[in-house]
Amino acid sequence: MKTKHWIIKEEYDRELVGKLAADLGVDPIIATLLLQRGVRTFEEARRFFHPSLDQLHDPFLMKDMRRAVDRIRQAIAAHQRVLVYGDYDVDGTSAVALVYSFFQPLHDNIDFYIPDRDTEGSGISLKGIDYAHTTGVSLIIALDCGIKAHDSIAHARQLGIDVIVGDHHLPGESLPPAYAILDPKQSDCHYPYKELSGCGIGFKIVEAYVEDEVGVRLSYPPAENDSQGRIYYEQLQRLLMKYLDLVAVSIASDIVPMTGENRVLAALGLKVINHRPRPGIEAILHYSHVDPRTIEDEPTDDTHPKGYFERELTVSDLVFMVGPRINAAGRIHSAFDSVRLLLAHDLSQAMILGEEIDRYNRERKGLDALATEEAQRTIRTNADMKKRSSIVLYSPTWHKGIVAIVASRLVEEYHKPTIIFTPTADGTMYVGSARSFKEFDVHAALEQCADLLVSFGGHRCAAGVSLKAEHYEQFVHRFDDVVRSTMPREDIEPKIEIDAVISFSEHIKPSFLRILKQFAPFGPDNPVPVFRTNNLVDTGYPRIVGNKDVKHLKFAPIQFETRSRSYPAIGFQLGEYYGRVKAGDHFDICYQIEENFWRGKSDIQLNVKDIRFVD
Repeated sequence: MKTKHWIIKEEYDRELVGKLAADLGVDPIIATLLLQRGVRTFEEARRFFHPSLDQLHDPFLMKDMRRAVDRIRQAIAAHQRVLVYGDYDVDGTSAVALVYSFFQPLHDNIDFYIPDRDTEGSGISLKGIDYAHTTGVSLIIALDCGIKAHDSIAHARQLGIDVIVGDHHLPGESLPPAYAILDPKQSDCHYPYKELSGCGIGFKIVEAYVEDEVGVRLSYPPAENDSQGRIYYEQLQRLLMKYLDLVAVSIASDIVPMTGENRVLAALGLKVINHRPRPGIEAILHYSHVDPRTIEDEPTDDTHPKGYFERELTVSDLVFMVGPRINAAGRIHSAFDSVRLLLAHDLSQAMILGEEIDRYNRERKGLDALATEEAQRTIRTNADMKKRSSIVLYSPTWHKGIVAIVASRLVEEYHKPTIIFTPTADGTMYVGSARSFKEFDVHAALEQCADLLVSFGGHRCAAGVSLKAEHYEQFVHRFDDVVRSTMPREDIEPKIEIDAVISFSEHIKPSFLRILKQFAPFGPDNPVPVFRTNNLVDTGYPRIVGNKDVKHLKFAPIQFETRSRSYPAIGFQLGEYYGRVKAGDHFDICYQIEENFWRGKSDIQLNVKDIRFVD
């Protein structure tokens, strides 16, 4: 196992910590965690702990939003055919489902389109534009794609089709000739929050359209004495809330920062999912073996015949259960199936579609496992690869739909920027997925290799890339040179960032944990807090769980000096430390505090990230 570097996050001035702790009436450790997340005042803490729709920014602050809304309104009034176009991943399909499901009751001359991963690739394809033309489309609303689709959008324009681009990826040096471009990352867009998901952009389009219709803004609640305004405002909130389950799934699955508007949208979207999810998500949860907790005295309806479902699903559950199943259809078969599932009107219909998608997911898992094992074997047996600062691999047998998953697994294991390629049907092109960790900007590295690439686009930590087969070897060496020259040596080794050093007896209390839970939803830039506690010993009964290949350590540490209460702990893939823990050696741990539910009861469990023995 690679040695992990333990890094204590920035310490704040004691006076600043003390004042915030006193203002809020919380432990100084809680105040420190808030300061780390940019929360410095009582009002900022109130907004952080109580996300609400009125915290969202005015959608019309986004460049071209007025132009986009007016064009959609014109299309509806003139009964022009509209096509909602989105990419085939979770973010794209959820965005299409959101925008299509909103406008379809208002405008029956509307369709949706998802490109085929194998024959069209990601983004706006020429084939997609031709489909729009042959079906009489006048307006395309493109979501989670389009910011670099110069040729396709120019083709659409020649055919008399207007394109509204709703994207969140980084623009290139020039912008495509679209009718309107909604992307906060444009240099001249002054929208206050830059990190929305593609589905988040779709939500802002819907929000802007509805606000324009009712004459009320979410970000400007009417005065208490404006009774009519309050009625409209509450109707606006209720209408928009029902789309937030899709936005929450996209935020979780697309790994965008869990800050600002994203955190508000994810928190409220999780409430929808836990309280009354749409039938498609309910079906996914069923095939994920998540049992609903039914409250019998709640009113029933046709969508949820069993009544009111209440759960405590988290962002992590969306990442590992919901997102992969929505993605599986586009990876293995067709992402149209994912959109149809998310659009399902009743649970019986959704269960039929959900079963099919669950089958795709099982097939995806098998392909993923085989490819990952082959990639790991290549790395282990190739001496040259071990010396590189990056991992770039190609195989003609790997399914195009799982290369992103394999890349993510290799980044997690080897802590190196990774690109996994597979060929197109004719073998002349290689297409792949790049993945990295937050310290290294893989998109910027690809920019330095742009002359060898046919196309690329994405984020700091994830990107899609394609190149001609004859340029592959040259690219492998160029990319590795870029990584080696631009990535600081200290970023090569895996790190564990520690929020604070605490003691069991002083800090792990019900009040502390109650507030800690309110830091959720967790994600990038708002991670689950990691704590360090020093000089521990085990209470004497550690054990190994897992299998012969992956060994986890279960133990129950106690602080040696204070003899505080011990807590059950699990160290995933830390089985190699069993002997020393069993022998009674003293150690420090860094860990997350979790609630473990078992047989209707909850208890505290420590999720141990690393162990360091005291020599």
